[in-house]
Amino acid sequence: MAMKKGPTKGSGGKHRNKLKGKGPTPKAEDRVYHKAYRAKKAADRRKMADPRLAARRRAAKFTSDSDDLVIGRNAVLEALRVGVPSSTLYVATRIEHDDRTLDIVRLAGQQGLHLLEADRLEMDRIARSSNHQGVVLKVQPFEYSSLHDLVEAADRKAKAMEAVNSAATRMAARPLFIALDGVTDPQNLGAVIRSAAAFGANGVILPERRSASVTAAAWKVSAGAAAHMPVARVVNLTKAIESMKERGYYAVALDGGGDALVGETGFETDPLIVVLGSEGKGVSRLVREACDAVAGIPISDMVESLNASVAAGISLYAVARARREAAAN
Repeated sequence: MAMKKGPTKGSGGKHRNKLKGKGPTPKAEDRVYHKAYRAKKAADRRKMADPRLAARRRAAKFTSDSDDLVIGRNAVLEALRVGVPSSTLYVATRIEHDDRTLDIVRLAGQQGLHLLEADRLEMDRIARSSNHQGVVLKVQPFEYSSLHDLVEAADRKAKAMEAVNSAATRMAARPLFIALDGVTDPQNLGAVIRSAAAFGANGVILPERRSASVTAAAWKVSAGAAAHMPVARVVNLTKAIESMKERGYYAVALDGGGDALVGETGFETDPLIVVLGSEGKGVSRLVREACDAVAGIPISDMVESLNASVAAGISLYAVARARREAAAN
């Protein structure tokens, strides 16, 4: 019996894999047998040998754009003298030493910093400037405290002092914080930290946004007080003040249009938050509404306002004087 011839597989079945394409044609510079490939490799070798690019690659291993740097001989020497927490000192190769650079290297060695040499191109890249005078100091990030921990510590200290016989000592131990609203100048912040430490404040409160941070510039102006004065950063300053008021604190904002004089609000002997604003805009509306009183500093009409650091020193002195008078009475 003859078998009927059935259908045979066409090229779409048996040889389907052979019909698949191999994709787009590679670029000439990607084909190893092409002269464009050899030209590209030669260009890459020249690029890798470029001293400026090589310096950039080496510098990128040690620094980033977020690093806090101190540049220049006078600035670096002052930062090391006041004890700004640092990690690395970069010194230019074949630098012409003077008394400042010798002191810089000596202090860096005493503080256990990493000392690294770099050529001129690397130094320019690390400092992001050519005006570094051959020395760059890499500063460690400042360690902020938790506001909750600061308030707990202040309350414990005040309770411990209640058993002391001296009224002046008990009054001086009353919690005192200073909060900054919109102060963006690191040098003003450093001066405020120094004043807070001088008058025995328990800490400084900063908002995370639209505020200066504790950088090397702020640390230097504080003259080392930043090492002893805790600083807390909060997401929302208004809510932070309201949460502290729930724990028995009072808040006094400093503003030129205040209805009382600084030091005479009646809240000085209570657990207190002194709130300062920027020199131009002052305390914001929401923060001002969260405060229990608004106090002003009497000044001449010739001056519109005082900067935050001066106002902080005056207000903290006024609070300290009011507490001394209350203890004496």
